[in-house]
Amino acid sequence: MKLNYRIVIFALAIVFGIVFSLPSLLQTQSGKKITLGLDLQGGLHMLLGVKTQEATKSRIKSMAASIKHFAERNDILIDGLTFDDKSVTFEVLDSDEIKNFDDFLSKLEGVSVTHKGSVITLSLTPKEIAKTKQQAVSQAIETIRNRLAQFGLSEPIVARQGKDKILVELAGIKTPQEEQRARELISRAAKLEMMAVDEARNARVYNMSDADAAAYGDVILEDVKNPKIKYLVHEIPILDGGMLTGANVGFDQNNRPVINFKLNAEGADIFGDFTGKNVGKRLAVVLDGKVYSAPNINERIGGGSGQISGNYTVLEAKDLAIALRSGALLAPIYMMEKRSVGPSLGADSIKASMIALIGGFVLVIVFMMVYYRMAGVIANIALIANLLILLAVMSLFGATLTLPGMAGIVLTVGMAVDANVIITERIRELIYEGKSMHKAIEDGYSNAMTAILDANITTLIASVVLYVYGTGAIKGFAITMSIGILASMLTAILGTHGIYQMLEPKMGKSKNYRFWFGIKG
Repeated sequence: MKLNYRIVIFALAIVFGIVFSLPSLLQTQSGKKITLGLDLQGGLHMLLGVKTQEATKSRIKSMAASIKHFAERNDILIDGLTFDDKSVTFEVLDSDEIKNFDDFLSKLEGVSVTHKGSVITLSLTPKEIAKTKQQAVSQAIETIRNRLAQFGLSEPIVARQGKDKILVELAGIKTPQEEQRARELISRAAKLEMMAVDEARNARVYNMSDADAAAYGDVILEDVKNPKIKYLVHEIPILDGGMLTGANVGFDQNNRPVINFKLNAEGADIFGDFTGKNVGKRLAVVLDGKVYSAPNINERIGGGSGQISGNYTVLEAKDLAIALRSGALLAPIYMMEKRSVGPSLGADSIKASMIALIGGFVLVIVFMMVYYRMAGVIANIALIANLLILLAVMSLFGATLTLPGMAGIVLTVGMAVDANVIITERIRELIYEGKSMHKAIEDGYSNAMTAILDANITTLIASVVLYVYGTGAIKGFAITMSIGILASMLTAILGTHGIYQMLEPKMGKSKNYRFWFGIKG
């Protein structure tokens, strides 16, 4: 026997496979392990709808805030700034300033601007409305995915269903408390707004209706701690959560949890300008339509940082910070369908899949040993190594194993053996032609390489496409297939070739073709 670089690489691959697959196989406390998907360990399945029409309303409101800030920063007098679900309308009191406003408005994308003298009306184009609705769904998917990742769940499935629906699958959610917390985190709008209190009329807020407030361009909001306390605030916010860059849990002087937030450069400028011009007045910190605090402005506040205090626990503060960091939802979402998948279903699925996997694995091993003799044993060694490497890689990256993923492993077993069957048959053909053992092995690998590479590469391409465009369970199948194919290239081609080269001196001496390849010499 003689060592060669192929057998050394193969041996290292086997060691890698054993070391990193053991935590998953033995379910040890330490080490990285494969996580089980929703269909195997149970969890929560939800279908969410997105109220996309609210996204256009939010976009209009944001445009109104931008117009107000531009006018105040450039000392341009405007009047009658109002907005509805479709448009923003205002009047420029100094006609000489209309050109400055037109230059500013021309930078806004997807906006139609009309003039009636000094009155300007802005509305979104039909194309922009459709784009905004689509962005609302895409942004909701990304936001929910980010929130759940920070929540600590392993590989949650968040995918688009149709035009305005989102599929969410959370594996490992077992208790009602965990389910409630996850649902609240997903559905929370986390829309942060800084809104000026209407000091001139706030004293009359308890005697005003929503219609009365709207006549002054205001809205009535409740205090988050005490709904009986109400505030009259200007409907157009000073700034919103879109300018937020960070949010973390902190503690105030009474050791109560608070949220410390940070604004971007634009938000910091707006915040600084407003507080500098409104010393002595109040600024309401509004989150999801509730006033969390309304402190007096004692001086100009620079730096773009602030604090949200409220009557919540450390866990609630943590979830709120996660929601703020991941961004506000552009449009509200609502529950369309919810069902819990019990772990018993997962146990049955695992049992059936393991029977299929082990049964298929044993049958393949027995067939290879009976039909190909020692060549079959070598192929089986490569097959076992392939499975260990597959499990090790999945464990190392914390991949989620689903029922289709287990089907992918079963298919990988067949594909890994297929490569060795092609190689062994090529070697047997060359031996029948009278080639020496050494020549038959080397030419057998050389001749089989093209067919093996073609089959594996095309299957790998298909797996990549499935992963990119597939969802949930399809991705699990694609992952196991892709890793299995790459592992089989290492074990079935390089590994078995190295074993043959190591055993070649003994094979050449014995010339017992039946023992080595299951054929008559």
